[in-house]
Amino acid sequence: MATTYDKVLTEAFGPSEGTAKLIKQAVLVVAGILALAVFAKIKVPMWPVPITMGTFAVLTIGAAYGPRLGLATILGYMIIGALGFDVFANSSAEANGLTYMMGGTGGYLVGYVLATLALGWAARQGWDRSILMMAVAMLLGNALIYAPGLLWLGQLYGWDKPILEWGLTPFLVGDAIKLALAAVLVPGLWKLIGNARS
Repeated sequence: MATTYDKVLTEAFGPSEGTAKLIKQAVLVVAGILALAVFAKIKVPMWPVPITMGTFAVLTIGAAYGPRLGLATILGYMIIGALGFDVFANSSAEANGLTYMMGGTGGYLVGYVLATLALGWAARQGWDRSILMMAVAMLLGNALIYAPGLLWLGQLYGWDKPILEWGLTPFLVGDAIKLALAAVLVPGLWKLIGNARS
């Protein structure tokens, strides 16, 4: 009989039913939003551009939380950003809220939502138990971030501009490093807590 993987990482510990489960989920959503906000501001010096850790947090939370809880978390993050809080990588006290979100970063933020759902779905299929499959899921997630991001840049600034040079190629080295880190991290956490399967 084929093994089924119906649990994601955050479902492998703590309460699994009733009010206690709802409290755990609420705490996870708040913790996830805080993590997204903190990681978005982390920039690691790297060539050709610094590595921003926001996408790492998005993809990892998507895999660890699953599609529903991950979606609630990323949408909560977007709502807080839309209200004007400085939670995005390049937002600030002066540049924030919906005005910031509708600028050059808008398509990537849409991609964050798509990538969170994709990673959550992949985790439900058990891809998060294997480094190789987790890497495949991360590639898919990155593609889902870049596709609307580049399309939005093209629409916003015109297709005669060097869209790929602006929004893709400078970030590939950093994304490869983040992909490798996340692909090792999530399966490694499963090994630490044990494969909790139903």
